[in-house]
Amino acid sequence: MAKAPSTVGASTYQRIKKDIIFGKLEPGSKLKLDTLKDRYAASLSTLRETLNRLASEGFVEAPEQRGFLVTPVSREDLIEIAELRVLLECYALELSVRNGDTDWEGNLVAAHHKLHLTEQQLLRGDESEKETWKRYDWEFHQAMISACNSRNLLSAHSLIYDKYLRYQMLVLTYRGAEAVQEHKDMFDAALARDARKAKSLLEAHIRNGLEHTLNAM
Repeated sequence: MAKAPSTVGASTYQRIKKDIIFGKLEPGSKLKLDTLKDRYAASLSTLRETLNRLASEGFVEAPEQRGFLVTPVSREDLIEIAELRVLLECYALELSVRNGDTDWEGNLVAAHHKLHLTEQQLLRGDESEKETWKRYDWEFHQAMISACNSRNLLSAHSLIYDKYLRYQMLVLTYRGAEAVQEHKDMFDAALARDARKAKSLLEAHIRNGLEHTLNAM
């Protein structure tokens, strides 16, 4: 059995990954170990282990003899990531709608409520909590598929969602009332246990977000 990662190693991994997703470490930028050592207060061995892990997940590249760099972005990569998200999330949603119990419904209601309040704040022109909005957006989508009863599916979806989120954060703009309505419609269909409608709405939602992000790149 693999040894559990150290607390320091896990913390360093989470911090660097978050900084890549939220653009604090820019696409294509070099990741110099000495600089990272000071920035994250981590040892060189911990940093190498962390960067190799992120490289295996696709957030970092390690060209031979050239050290590490943040994985560059491209329109083609975003399109591929979005297509994978459609496949994984729509399948997980179908399973979740079929399997979800009362606790699942309650968690979904709470997640949508938090997201909706943040969306209303954005609609009023207050953009001070954009990172909170994206966190609640993630929590809502996660709540919808949480009852799929497949750890492997949820793990694969989480990785793809993080890659998709990185692109969204690079061009962080809001689609407005259209996205709010899409979330509401998906929420209603999921609670009504209409898996076919929920999947169709989710696919349209992802593709609309893809088009919006591509136009903003």
